[in-house]
Amino acid sequence: MYRPVATTTRGGVPTDSGDSVVTLDQVPRWIDSEIRYLYENEDPNSDYPDPLSSASGSEGNANGIVSKFPLDHEVNSKIYLWRGDPWNLEVDAVVNSTNENLDEAHSSPGLHAAAGPGLAEECATLGGCRTGMAKVTNAYDLPARRVIHTVGPKYAVKYHTAAENALSHCYRSCFELLIENGLQSIAMGCIYTEAKNYPREPAAHVAIRTVRRFLEKQKDKIEAVVFCTTTSSDTEIYKRLLPLYFPRDNHEEEIAGLKLPADVGDENGETTTAERKIRIKPLPNTKSSSPRTPEASVDLSASNVGLSRRSSSYLGLFLDPAFMSLIKDPDQRRREQWEKTAQAQSSWNCFKMLGYGDLGGPPLSAAEEYSLHSRYLAKANSLNLSEIAEMKIVYRGGVDSEGHPVMVVVGAHFLLRCLDLERFILYVVKEFEPLIQKPYSIVYFHSAASLQLQPDLGWMKRLQQILGRKHQRNLHAIYVLHPTFGLKTAIFALQLFVDNVVWKKVVYLDRLLQLFRHVPREQLTIPDFVFQHDLEVNGGKGLIVDPRTKYVYRRP
Repeated sequence: MYRPVATTTRGGVPTDSGDSVVTLDQVPRWIDSEIRYLYENEDPNSDYPDPLSSASGSEGNANGIVSKFPLDHEVNSKIYLWRGDPWNLEVDAVVNSTNENLDEAHSSPGLHAAAGPGLAEECATLGGCRTGMAKVTNAYDLPARRVIHTVGPKYAVKYHTAAENALSHCYRSCFELLIENGLQSIAMGCIYTEAKNYPREPAAHVAIRTVRRFLEKQKDKIEAVVFCTTTSSDTEIYKRLLPLYFPRDNHEEEIAGLKLPADVGDENGETTTAERKIRIKPLPNTKSSSPRTPEASVDLSASNVGLSRRSSSYLGLFLDPAFMSLIKDPDQRRREQWEKTAQAQSSWNCFKMLGYGDLGGPPLSAAEEYSLHSRYLAKANSLNLSEIAEMKIVYRGGVDSEGHPVMVVVGAHFLLRCLDLERFILYVVKEFEPLIQKPYSIVYFHSAASLQLQPDLGWMKRLQQILGRKHQRNLHAIYVLHPTFGLKTAIFALQLFVDNVVWKKVVYLDRLLQLFRHVPREQLTIPDFVFQHDLEVNGGKGLIVDPRTKYVYRRP
């Protein structure tokens, strides 16, 4: 079933890692494998016994069992099994199993060495990746076109279901990014690491069934999926498990009906959980005045708990009223929250009338801000926001005098009539994410911006909530160049009604020379009109600007 491949170089040039480039036509398809793994001839003393032999064998013999993964030649034709590193394959994308920080040291061994230093540099700009998610980068020196980075879960027996579902989501996220980027072939190793204690065989079950379920829905958009193994144990595991989920003939389909585990996941390959049971027992401090004490515990299905709550006289026999009085009814808690929100919004109507926007609503908790930021960041990473980048409203600068990275904001480029504010927020979240992890500064050019319409305070408050508390904590300073009276009034309102911590960090600067004391000139890309505005406002006091190079000199 598995054959080593004699590789040849692409154009006679080996890869940087010393290995030759392997094309898909050199990798054996799963349907072309010659050897069949015969389960009925298994050696019980084999080093790789089938742990699932009793999982569903009690259902009966193969006859009459409906296959959960029926024979599908079209799906099978897209599956490859290959022994070797994925980054030696000439495919559209290879998968890198890494950690949350996308560190080179914790990535798949050998990947960064083969791809070159550019890969690590691009990974450093992505702002990390959450467990179960995936991000895409260029492939640099690899024969592939893209690298898809994903973070596998840590494994613990007590959190087995959560780990399985997170691992399944890793594979689905990789395929979703593959399709979103217009790619059709992918090579993936085993997305788990020994450091995270994920058992090899359970991980292989999750991987293979998730790929099978995804191909059933999206097989028209995927041309090839290569399972890559680097050890003999992984190779043997995949050789035994692939026939269960990708049977190549009726015989393998019948055997799979007996050998598949009882739980093969839902339509996406995620593990399904049985309905939880709630066991209610008499409390030891039940008062003797109770009409009667139940002698046996009662098992209530979670779906029936709501019905049983209606019988308060019955549950009163089991629950201590003093304890239950501490628990607020969820409906009452939700109603109080709505009333609080409505009251807060109505109290700020005067600011709406004055054009400051909606400043109402209760403040968000840390968990709510984190969830809001995560949703926006995930959406921003999945979209092409190049039209926002071309407007040059927000872009990276160098570092300030204290070594903090700088983000530049150009107020005159903020054309409110031509800008989709929701997409702009997504772009800001994506650009700020790498910076807000550590102390950073903002340089805001208000030069000539007073001629443009500006966003209201309500929009600014929402943007700040989306950026989250890490942005508030790590922001070092906001250097505002050429402020006007109207801008100072708006910032004063932000200090009063939005955030007194962030907007207290504003430093007003009337001249470019004052800005250069905080951020060196060579660290900034400054639009031409900012120099012109500075000359018009200050009359060239203290400055000489070279009209050709735009270099600023101190006037003697």
